[in-house]
Amino acid sequence: MTSLISTDAAPERRIALYGAEFADDPHGAYARMRAEFGPFVPVDLIPEVPATLVIGYAQARRILNDPLRFPADPGVWEQSIPETCPVRPMMESRPNALRSTGAAHTRYRSANSDAINAVDQHELRKVVERVADTTIAEFRDAEGADLLSQYAWPIAFRVLSALLGCPDEMGRRIADGMAKIFEGVDAASGNQILSEAVADLVALRRRLPGDDITSRLLSHSAALDGVEMAHQLVTLYGAGIEPLTNLIANTVLRILTDDQFSGDLHAGGSSVREALDTVLYTDPPLANYCISYPPHPVDVDGFLLPAHQPVVISMAACNNDPALGDQRIASNRAHLSWSTGPHACPARPHAYVIAETAITHLLDALPEMDLATAPGELVWRPGPFHRALAALPVLFPAVASV
Repeated sequence: MTSLISTDAAPERRIALYGAEFADDPHGAYARMRAEFGPFVPVDLIPEVPATLVIGYAQARRILNDPLRFPADPGVWEQSIPETCPVRPMMESRPNALRSTGAAHTRYRSANSDAINAVDQHELRKVVERVADTTIAEFRDAEGADLLSQYAWPIAFRVLSALLGCPDEMGRRIADGMAKIFEGVDAASGNQILSEAVADLVALRRRLPGDDITSRLLSHSAALDGVEMAHQLVTLYGAGIEPLTNLIANTVLRILTDDQFSGDLHAGGSSVREALDTVLYTDPPLANYCISYPPHPVDVDGFLLPAHQPVVISMAACNNDPALGDQRIASNRAHLSWSTGPHACPARPHAYVIAETAITHLLDALPEMDLATAPGELVWRPGPFHRALAALPVLFPAVASV
């Protein structure tokens, strides 16, 4: 049996997931990890915060479908983690479906699923189209734009705020707090900003209910209290703004640089949905997450995973596990980028609608768009969890707004 539990006599070499070197070439890093460690890799999420990164597809599926041995409750782990730890807000205990098990998970999950499933996808598509029109109009008379900050992020922010019934001012505060948390820079401050803003949103929709996810959560039979409501919204925003922004940006980048898509997309030879699925396989926006905390040491395929130490699923590495062989086909949506098991993303179809509509609208509006720099010159933001560009600059012929 191979142990991932280090000892003072034989300190374990751990792979850093937080630096620019990993961000620049994660797939090269995964290949080296696989050769040295196999499906379970000892990593540091940040300095002195160890975890086990799962890079084997079969092993990841078993873990994600085994909530008894791999619960999502970080209660014991976080007792040794300072409040100022940059990754703590992404991993700490919260009264929501992502960080609970058993009856509590069922209660939170049902409230969220019911509130999300009541969103009409035809109406959602119309909302995205309206937001896309407005957003493109803000830069289409120029000769270029940063599609990350000027398109992908505003789309995710504005559409999610509309779905949640969140006014712009509150939404900006929520987005600011969430960005700090994902970036791991001033994360404690971001957590405070986020908590205050979502509490304000809950108070607003309690006074003035509407046809939105927040109001439906408030009226749900789960009878969520104020604290629980705030944490449901933290989860929805966390799963919405940053990952959706990066899914849109990463897919546009793939379309502009991959001959499979760039040569014939406008002729109908390839679809935006196929490009989305390719990105979800190769560069999912949430590359490493789906965290669990085994309450006891667990043996998986001869590897002993430590108790109360985070087990992090690398969706990016698992999707590209060589052990899958010919099963890894882009058009097959069995990748793990939406997770699987009891914590699988409940908003998967909605995320597809938003991303596909936003990208299609952009390509129709700016058919002669091209990358403004060589792909190798693009900068990927460091961080243990996301696969995120720092910017996506493009050029296009100026089209005066009418």
